[in-house]
Amino acid sequence: MDNKLKSLIEHKEKLFWSLQVLGWIAYCAARTLNAYALGEKTEFIYAVAMGGIGGFWITIGLRHIYQFLRRAGLSPLMLLGSVIICIGISSMLFSFVEVWSMNQLYDPDWTTEGLGFFYRTLYDTFVLMTWSGLYFVINFHFQLQRQKEMYLAASAQAHQAQLKMLRYQLNPHFLFNTLNAISTLVLDRQTKNANSMLIKLSAFLRFTLINQPLQKTTLEEELYALTLYLDIERVRFQDRLKIIIDVSEEAKTALIPSLLLQPLIENSIKYAVTPQIEGGTIAIKAAIKDDKLNIMLADNGPGFDDCDSAKSNPQSSGVGIANTRERLNKLYPVDGNFEIFSHRDYGVTITITLPCEFSDKNTSDKRKDAAAE
Repeated sequence: MDNKLKSLIEHKEKLFWSLQVLGWIAYCAARTLNAYALGEKTEFIYAVAMGGIGGFWITIGLRHIYQFLRRAGLSPLMLLGSVIICIGISSMLFSFVEVWSMNQLYDPDWTTEGLGFFYRTLYDTFVLMTWSGLYFVINFHFQLQRQKEMYLAASAQAHQAQLKMLRYQLNPHFLFNTLNAISTLVLDRQTKNANSMLIKLSAFLRFTLINQPLQKTTLEEELYALTLYLDIERVRFQDRLKIIIDVSEEAKTALIPSLLLQPLIENSIKYAVTPQIEGGTIAIKAAIKDDKLNIMLADNGPGFDDCDSAKSNPQSSGVGIANTRERLNKLYPVDGNFEIFSHRDYGVTITITLPCEFSDKNTSDKRKDAAAE
């Protein structure tokens, strides 16, 4: 976004000089055509050109004065008054330059005094007022554009910060449970299981550090992270935790936000597996249909009576669901869908529908496979 602001400033500078040069060339051209129409001598054209050069440099000075006035933080009324005074003084100076140019290059006896000079000044005032109006309108436009870019930059930073917060809010809960489990294994002198959990925890944490909150990974990589996580949980639950994974090969290559499913699986283990003496089963299914990636997570836990209460109050079914829902709303405000279905004693089913996205490598591989066929 800083590059956009820099480009905006550079474009503004180039536009000023382009309009400045072209504007005064057009001014001199219009005066020249008028002189030819009136049958003026060639020397009159030289004088007009000299006057145009004077106007060019006078407006350069006006630009610097206007920049100072804008930076001074004056009220709109004070700024308007200052601009009017500047235009009045500059108009008289412009008129003096034009009179001097006519006197030097066209007719030594050519002078304008009294009403003649007043009319000359009024004409130059109109020219400088037009120049000043265009200057402020263009600068106002660029100021709005700059504020818009700064607002978008701030919004993007806030958006990224919030997404990171939602992602990182999930890990401490899992880490707390795992360390407690390892502590219990150590106290029970089950050093082999404790060491196995530490190794898998290290691999899982390495994966979470490599994959940033705003990064997208393939569903296959996400399942790898889930496998690490579930291997840790199996040490705790042994045969009480059963996992069913049914994911099509095509769906494995689709992109999803990193560590999207882990907090949902963690939520199922907490509310569906842990409370039941016999444990529970968690099913993960995914397939691509109508250019949409459809993911389903289901458990056979106790569930809850009214799924509408979970929709209206997502935190009632766990912070993992609430954060994942919020994360998807921010990443896919239009194309994404997140739904929870549950009934008492029938478990909970979560369906996620995302736009079907593939990495460039996967897209290239798919094209090669299609060509081979």
